[in-house]
This record gives sequence, structure tokens and C-alpha cells, in this order.
Amino acid sequence: MSAAGRKAARPAAARSTARPVTPAAAPVALPPEFARWIERFIVHLTHERRASAHTASSYRRDLGHFAAHCARETLAAPADLAVEHVRRFAAMRHRAGSDPRSVARALSAVRSFYEFLVREGAAASNPAKGVRAPKGEKRLPRTLDADQVGRLLEIPGDEPLALRDRALMELLYSSGLRLAELCALELGDVDLRDATVRVTGKGNKTRIVPVGRHAREALAAWLKHRGQLATPETAAMFVGVRGERIAPRVVQQRLDHWAKVQGIGFKVHPHMLRHSFASHLLESSGDLRAVQELLGHANISTTQVYTHLDFQHLAKTYDAAHPRAKAKKE
Repeated sequence: MSAAGRKAARPAAARSTARPVTPAAAPVALPPEFARWIERFIVHLTHERRASAHTASSYRRDLGHFAAHCARETLAAPADLAVEHVRRFAAMRHRAGSDPRSVARALSAVRSFYEFLVREGAAASNPAKGVRAPKGEKRLPRTLDADQVGRLLEIPGDEPLALRDRALMELLYSSGLRLAELCALELGDVDLRDATVRVTGKGNKTRIVPVGRHAREALAAWLKHRGQLATPETAAMFVGVRGERIAPRVVQQRLDHWAKVQGIGFKVHPHMLRHSFASHLLESSGDLRAVQELLGHANISTTQVYTHLDFQHLAKTYDAAHPRAKAKKE
């Protein structure tokens, strides 16, 4: 029987098991008043709050879903929104398959949007203020151990691309940079003599972070050959094959490439090196505040996710140190 015949012969009951299209998936025209205020809010985010293009894009996407929900609720303007509408929006996103973190992010976007609307006089209050996302399992960030990091960073070769990749990966791990921070670096941001890098992070906040010996050596080697790739007018520290500032996607691809070449055994992304930096530093120093400053976290609760320790290591420490856990001497 042909493929078309097999498809036609499939029982109706089997065909009915396909996942139904949720109401959120149906295209809906956004209410003009919502669309206008969302655009004004994105401009505010970009120019007043200095949000990154990635952040602005995420807000636009989440607020687009929210405005579509408001259209289904027959709300014509932001001022018409009530708390129950926001609760139904969160419940709808959860039913549609969004994980709790995604729902929380969407609600955060709505809260920020309404703070702006209240400030502009377009809404009397913020109906999203007390609405919480459903709780989900808290996942710890995956990290590489010290041996895996060492193997990953043993990049062979002295051609410009290999030198660039080694330098940017060493710097990600040495200084705990975010991917966007790494790509935004200018030549003048790195001071090899002072062993520091000036980083512009979220909210356009600047911090100074130490650069380790291996990263300094890798950066010095890259800078000797950077001119073979970079265009004369480009001030970016890291560039792509066309000589312009390196794109975040290229860094992700190169890191994944080297993880496979070096036999890591699982997908490695740039943020994993930041997680590893924080986890290794915290395990060695125990100084949560210092790690918070180095990572550029505004809230220490964000850093506390790194306070996890390997349970076997914790158990050994407990057995060795706790008075009630010590074995009796024979």
C-alpha cells in the first residue's frame, strides 16, 4: 500500500490523538491601543533603560502573547485590564505547555509594562503586581568540572580562528562573562598589564573583573594575529571570519564544535562556562558576596543558586567534621 493509502486507512481514533491547537496558537489581531503602548514601552526599554536587543525582543514577544490574550478577552485598551485577566493569561500559558519559568518571565514583562503605563497615566494601577506564576521544579545550572574545563580549553593549532576560540573561551571561564558581554567587548576593555577586563552588563552597568593567567596568555596570542581577521575600522575584541564583531550565535557554534572535538560528551553552551566559573570559585572561596560582584548580579538570591555542592563531597565533609558523625576510635 502507498504512503497516501496508509494515511487514508489510519483509524479515525488514531488521528484524533494529535495534539489540539490551543487558543493561544490561533492568530489574533492585536487591539490597536495595546499595540501602540507596547511599541512605546519597547522604545522606553531600549533608550531609557538601556535594555539589550535580546531583552527588548523577549519583552516584545511576551507582550505580544499578552495582547493577543487581551483581544480574546475583548479588552480594547490597557486600562480595561483587571487582576482576573492576568490570572487567566498565566493559566492559559501554563495549559498551553509553557514551563513555570516562561510563565514567570511573561508575567514579569506584563508587570514592567504596567509600571510604565501607570507612570504615563495610561493605567490607574498595576493589575499584574500580585499575580504569581505556578511553581516548578528548581533546576540547578549544569556545570563542567575542572578536568572537563581543562580538556575543553586545550584547543590545538596556532591559526587565527583557533587562537580566537581559545582566547574567548578562556575569558568566558576566567572571568565569568555573559555571552552578550563577551561579544560587546572592545579592544580597550581588556588590560593585560593590569589583568582586568571592563564589562558592561545588564542595565548598562559596568564592572571590573580579574583575568586569570591562562586567559591573559591566550588573549595575548590572539591579539598578535587578530589583524589577520579584523577589518581596520573594527574595535571589537573578537571578530568573525568577515572581520566584523563576532555574533553570539558564532560563539555558541564554536563552543559546541570544540566540545565535540575534545570529547566532552554533551552539548556545551557559553553560559555553562559562566556557571562553572561561579560554582568553582564559590566552592573554593565560600565568599558569596564576592562571586555576586564578579558575576554582576544585582540580587544575591540570583547567586545563591551556585551554593549547591556535590552531595558526596558534602557527606564526606559532614562525616569528617560533625562531632556526632565522627566514627568511634577503636
